[in-house]
Amino acid sequence: MNRNLKKTANALFLVLVFALTFWAVFHGENPREILTDLSAADPAWLLPSILCVVGFILGESVVIYHLTRSLGVGIRLKRCCLYSFIGFFYSAITPSASGGQPMQVMYMRRDGIPVAVSTVVLAIVTITYKLVLVLAGALMFLLRPGRLMVYLDPVAPIVYLGMALNVVCVAGLLLAVFHPNLVRALSRRLLGLLTRLKLFRSPEKQAQRLERILGQYHGTAEFFRSHKGLIIRVFFITVAQRFTLFLVTWFTYRSFGLHGHSLPEVVSLQAMISVAADMLPLPGGMGVSETLFLDIFRDVFGKDLVLPGMMISRGISYYTQLILCALITAAATLSWNRYRKKGREEI
Repeated sequence: MNRNLKKTANALFLVLVFALTFWAVFHGENPREILTDLSAADPAWLLPSILCVVGFILGESVVIYHLTRSLGVGIRLKRCCLYSFIGFFYSAITPSASGGQPMQVMYMRRDGIPVAVSTVVLAIVTITYKLVLVLAGALMFLLRPGRLMVYLDPVAPIVYLGMALNVVCVAGLLLAVFHPNLVRALSRRLLGLLTRLKLFRSPEKQAQRLERILGQYHGTAEFFRSHKGLIIRVFFITVAQRFTLFLVTWFTYRSFGLHGHSLPEVVSLQAMISVAADMLPLPGGMGVSETLFLDIFRDVFGKDLVLPGMMISRGISYYTQLILCALITAAATLSWNRYRKKGREEI
């Protein structure tokens, strides 16, 4: 599939998922009642939510900044912010957030950052990003707090599925970093089996792709061993980053003047939605995140306010983030294209 056709297919898939999500959420609902309930939200509580989204994006920028400088690349924090906006935009519109990091690598390369550096940095970002969700999910299911499990038990199968996918992803990444030869041997066996089942037309291309993927993690293991203090610092920054976004649901809850559930309880339930939806092959977990919110928070927000609550919380945490990142990405792309065109004209 050529690049333009792939872009078109991704765009159509995004539109289709959005349309199905919109239909599933609003089918049979009264628009006038929804608007009335939405108007009950206090805007003073929603401004901090938007700041949380910005803080979430910039949190990754801080991580990239520290990691690149530790590898001897003197990049400005402002450029790291740009990489984060670009990464989150493409992650939000591609299944399983698969498009973010390749675009970040491309923009870093345009700024003169070697691919060997950017891949190590982004590998660490990915591992810590996923690891935070895995630990949050593990903590929830080990402690099983009664006040929260009553909301989670009805949707437990999909949360467990999301947890399992995240565990497999983190385990695979760590194996690729510390035991690439083992991953290479296992992958080749699996590739051979799939080839015999005629699931691949060109096994050679898949083998080359595997080698490229494993090559991206070259040097990451040594970085882990030689920068243990920095890795720990990056992990805690990532914890703060991820839970900053979960705070959007708490601010939404309070915007309706609701009481009865504490900040840790609301944030923990929202974290479980991310655990469930993060690795599913849907752009931004679209469809699943909305449905899980309505199921989990129905008795937290109340029957009448759960839909408006979902619209505000999800609207700020995902759709506002998507629009903001899209605007920054578009501006960066236009700026780069003008710079490249000017360079050609000078030549």
